[in-house]
Amino acid sequence: MMAEGTHWLPGADPFDIAWKLVAVNLSDLAAKGAEPLGVLLGHSLGEGDDRFLEGLNAVLAEYDVPLLGGDTIRAEGPRTLGLTAIGRATHTPVPSRSGARDGDHIYVSGELGRAMLGFEALKDGTGGDHEAYSRPRPLLDEGRALAPVVSAMMDVSDGLLLDCSRMACAAGSVAFELDSAAIPVAAPARFDECIRWGDDYALLFTAAPGVKLPVSSTRIGSVRTAGPGEARLTIDGKPVSGTLGYQH
Repeated sequence: MMAEGTHWLPGADPFDIAWKLVAVNLSDLAAKGAEPLGVLLGHSLGEGDDRFLEGLNAVLAEYDVPLLGGDTIRAEGPRTLGLTAIGRATHTPVPSRSGARDGDHIYVSGELGRAMLGFEALKDGTGGDHEAYSRPRPLLDEGRALAPVVSAMMDVSDGLLLDCSRMACAAGSVAFELDSAAIPVAAPARFDECIRWGDDYALLFTAAPGVKLPVSSTRIGSVRTAGPGEARLTIDGKPVSGTLGYQH
């Protein structure tokens, strides 16, 4: 679901809203190595619907995904839109968040912080590149290629640190040890913001040492066994503190 004023700025291009609504859901399928079968749209009618349909048609055509159905309403106040993407697993077992094991390497595909910079360009009206924020690209091909070789996988939607923490907690008694120098960010001078802001839709995954990866990725750390009370997430050997990412 996406809500006006929370997930898009006032005056946002309805084309971009439609694109992002579909793309972020397809990114969830990418994190499962799934093949999209179609989407169901819940749409609140209003101003700019013609432009919204242009964006919807464009993103569905781009990824060859049909609109299967859904519902429309008209209501007063800020608009809320919902979309459900349905997919078919291409590999069994389906990659989960909980599969990371002691000794695994941690990887990310993509660069972190580009969405943050795009959002700021839109908000400030500077005319800078905002495509990473407005029209994210789900890594469907990469997810399908990685599904047979990863031990755990998810997409980075709420910030690298928060999503690493979620994967570590889902796996049980493990910790994620990150190397700051290895993490690819779009704005090195704002490293801390880049790894907490989110909305990047890169793929975060773990794999056993020696596994040959079929897609371009960056190793950013390692998984190790953690005892009771130990930090589940560290950077350069130090426990991470503060707000880890976007809290809904």
